[in-house]
Amino acid sequence: MNLSRSTRYRGLIILIVINFMMYAGFFMVIPLVSVHYVQTMGFAAVTVGLALALRQLVQQGVSVGGGVLSDRFGGRGLITAGVLVRAVGFASLAFADTPLLLFGSMLLSALGGALFEAPSRAGIAALTTEEERARAFSINGVGGGLGMVIGPFLGALLLDYGFSTVALAAAACFAFIGAITLFLPPIETATDRNRLGFGLGLALRDRPFLAFTALLMGYWFMWVQLTISLPLVGERLANAADAVRWIYGINAGMTVILQIPVISLFERWLRPLSILILGIALMAFGLGMVALAGSFPLLIGCVIIFTFGTLLATPAQQSVAAALADKRALGSYFGVNALALAVGGGLGNLSGGMLIDLAAAFNLPALPWLAFAGIGFISAVGLTILGNYLQLRSATAQLVGMHR
Repeated sequence: MNLSRSTRYRGLIILIVINFMMYAGFFMVIPLVSVHYVQTMGFAAVTVGLALALRQLVQQGVSVGGGVLSDRFGGRGLITAGVLVRAVGFASLAFADTPLLLFGSMLLSALGGALFEAPSRAGIAALTTEEERARAFSINGVGGGLGMVIGPFLGALLLDYGFSTVALAAAACFAFIGAITLFLPPIETATDRNRLGFGLGLALRDRPFLAFTALLMGYWFMWVQLTISLPLVGERLANAADAVRWIYGINAGMTVILQIPVISLFERWLRPLSILILGIALMAFGLGMVALAGSFPLLIGCVIIFTFGTLLATPAQQSVAAALADKRALGSYFGVNALALAVGGGLGNLSGGMLIDLAAAFNLPALPWLAFAGIGFISAVGLTILGNYLQLRSATAQLVGMHR
């Protein structure tokens, strides 16, 4: 993309702002869905759980299509279309009074996310140089963290006026994002826009990238324990719902305050892949130490270690994905990379609950945490092996070039 530096930076600022608003709008309403439909509407909990699971599975699974379309038609249009489709999905939640309508609303929300997720991340990669990329993804993560803090707060305030008001406010937020996207510069996520599916073919034949995506499932497997296993053990140790607020508050607070300084410090000495490996290892260590946490303060210490690992791993995994991706098809590559969250996050949610139940049934409280840690360390070792292979391949290619 032959854009001036000022135009690239303008595009980056807009993408970071709309990412903040996406998180705020999403977390304004989604955490209230289960409470509203189970406690107020009287739906079965399993029905609401299936609707929420459908949203995540469809969004992450269909993100590949969003990336392919981004490469063919440009990222700006896909982002605009995606946020508007999500606005319609959230607006329909205000009137969804049957399970069928709830599932339809969740499906629309998921399709919207599938359209804008890969183009948004690929857009940041396309608008940055390699030296700028880690910092850009870090700032983007801070924006997301702020949205995660502000969104639930706004949702709780608006809930006094009814769940429909919350849903319509979230829809209005995404509609406003749609208007903001019109000020984005053209975002070209591919250099070859003539063949639909060309980039997907490149990504699916790229064995190192596919190996990276598969190994990244371990990162997402651990990451989702923040929403499943950690709150459960927190409530057990503290015997209070406030435990969840403490866990989320510490995670969000550390992200907002420390994300940029931490990644800026570590990138002085380490390359993104090494930062990612270290981050995943710290996440695994933090989860593993929960097996020894016999009190809530000790659990909070484990959460701090785990969160510090995410501060390193989250921006680094996006930087590594951008570095490994073929620049001819960034959108398709980021779409394929989203499958790591679809599979790893899905398995993490499913296994997390199952392992917690098994631990209680067989009186093996350490079982889930040792399993989570084991998966994380396997991922870190696998990424280390992949990094050594890539380094050896690069060195071999340079030697061959020198002898020609």
